[in-house]
Amino acid sequence: MENYIVSARKYRPASFESVVGQRALTTTLKNAIATGKLAHAYLFCGPRGVGKTTCARIFAKTINCLSPNEEGEACNQCESCVAFNEQRSFNIHELDAASNNSVEDIRSLIEQVRIPPQIGKYKVYIIDEVHMLSQAAFNAFLKTLEEPPHHAIFILATTEKHKILPTILSRCQIYDFNRIGIKDTIDHLQYVAKLEHIQAEPEALTVIAQKADGGMRDALSIFDQVVSFTGGNITYQSVIENLNVLDYEYYFQLTDHLLANQVSETLLLFNDILKKGFDGNHFVTGLSSHFRDLLVSKDPATLPLLEVGASIRDRYQAQAQQCDTRFLYRAMKLCNDCDLNYRASKNKRLLVELTLIQCAQLTLPDADDLSGGRGPKPSLKPVFSASATAPATPAQSASAAAASPAASNVAPTANANGHSSAAASGTGMNPAAQATSTPYPSSQPGNVPPATASAAPTAGNGYPTAGNGVHPNPLPQPKEGKRIPKVKAGQLTMSLRRNTQDAKTSTGTASSPRTAATAPTTEAAYEDYIFNEKDLDYYWREFATHLPVEEKANSARMMNLHPRLLNDTTFEVAVDNEMVEKFFIQLIPAIEKHLREQLHNRKITMQVRVSAPTENVRAYSAVERFQLMSQKNPYLLKLQKALGLELA
Repeated sequence: MENYIVSARKYRPASFESVVGQRALTTTLKNAIATGKLAHAYLFCGPRGVGKTTCARIFAKTINCLSPNEEGEACNQCESCVAFNEQRSFNIHELDAASNNSVEDIRSLIEQVRIPPQIGKYKVYIIDEVHMLSQAAFNAFLKTLEEPPHHAIFILATTEKHKILPTILSRCQIYDFNRIGIKDTIDHLQYVAKLEHIQAEPEALTVIAQKADGGMRDALSIFDQVVSFTGGNITYQSVIENLNVLDYEYYFQLTDHLLANQVSETLLLFNDILKKGFDGNHFVTGLSSHFRDLLVSKDPATLPLLEVGASIRDRYQAQAQQCDTRFLYRAMKLCNDCDLNYRASKNKRLLVELTLIQCAQLTLPDADDLSGGRGPKPSLKPVFSASATAPATPAQSASAAAASPAASNVAPTANANGHSSAAASGTGMNPAAQATSTPYPSSQPGNVPPATASAAPTAGNGYPTAGNGVHPNPLPQPKEGKRIPKVKAGQLTMSLRRNTQDAKTSTGTASSPRTAATAPTTEAAYEDYIFNEKDLDYYWREFATHLPVEEKANSARMMNLHPRLLNDTTFEVAVDNEMVEKFFIQLIPAIEKHLREQLHNRKITMQVRVSAPTENVRAYSAVERFQLMSQKNPYLLKLQKALGLELA
């Protein structure tokens, strides 16, 4: 029996002209060979099955051809071409980086690079799946790749360019291979079918090309599989049956049911699809593609985007005329949302069925606007429409009070005309005042008597005030004229001035209550609190800790200094020399501001002076402090010896 060769190998391109779908790249390589402008390193990257390794082999054979033709192709007759075709050429070396990715493999390759070619001009090294090399292998390959011998050319091929080091990329000419279009794939499959004497329907080849997803090797492999299944007569039904592809007919029927708002027929059709073994996610993605194809079929300008056979193209155009554009937009958005949520859903069938039900209701006259894309959110409808501009009757006021929980505690007072006094006065109120006047919940059940409601305090314009105009029992308001003093940690002092003012205020209130009630609160001015050295030292150190990092030395100097009070509001700091004095003089405004804010005293002032020569202002260590303390109290030494204490 004759040895069988798969179509992907049997019909592998042997020249640049036979490469499918990469016209720009093959033209560039042919021109580079014709002009003799060859780089020392190339990088071919792109999806699987698009011709990266094939173009690398054709390029290697062509540059070593002894007599290339006028079109820049190899002659296939010289010794170099014959040796390449018979796979015995010593000028072309292929390395699979997936299995030879160690440093030793790259070092052996570098040793081979030094040997010049026996026949031809160049030795070509094709490294496939180069992204699989290890980090150490990449580093060992850098120097040789940057400065190879004049007779060496490297061709790297990869499907994942982002995994290659940038230093490798910068040393190569990069060629990006594109996915092969559906039309080019169909043409090549028809060419292969003609050579193999196989009958194939165009719709069947279209399904094979779509299933291949831009890879010619995958398309030829599927072609061989379908040929084995059909015995040489490839039809559309045999292809979708063998490849487990959902038929177009299901999508056309489903769209007709959706346009007719037939929910039951839609669910039954989806159940039939599930019984045939198709996945729900696969069905949803196919339905999204179907709506997309209908959308591009409506406009003749976008009709070339429809990649289907001629007979199915006519059906798409016919059904597209029945579909509204807004329906297609909304249906595509619903299917896309279903596809995004399918994996996270626990009841996947229910999710798809809900999507189909929503799609079936899109053409109803009262359907909500579910247009695709982003739009303005639906605004809330106003609750009070007519009562804000027209006076309400007592019956309307009673129904509004029963419907609104916020207004259930306020009873309108009827006037002589039979209209509610609250509604009548509300027509002239400021909207801002109405918005800010929030009634408090009443503690008494029932409605308020009219006399109580009419006795509510009003403003100068005759309308209820925002604070106490509409409720009989408002919460007690805080009295003005008194301030609650702030007491900080470590500050338990009292203000004599505040006590004196409180005494005067109480006396004045008893003698003249009208004056105390109506006079403005002018006495509630800022009060200067009394502080001591402990408070002063605490906030002095706090300021030192907030100095920037570059002032670390000055911060430590401030921590060792202790300010001393001269009077109630003035303190001084004694420093070692004039340089430190100048530094603190510059900081006086910032220190005074910090202390005035923290100690609540606006009269705090700071003075800086240089200490006298006889004045000891230096900081003591722990040992020195213990020695000074033991001189004053000798019993500390006895305590240390008795307990065996040591200074930490």
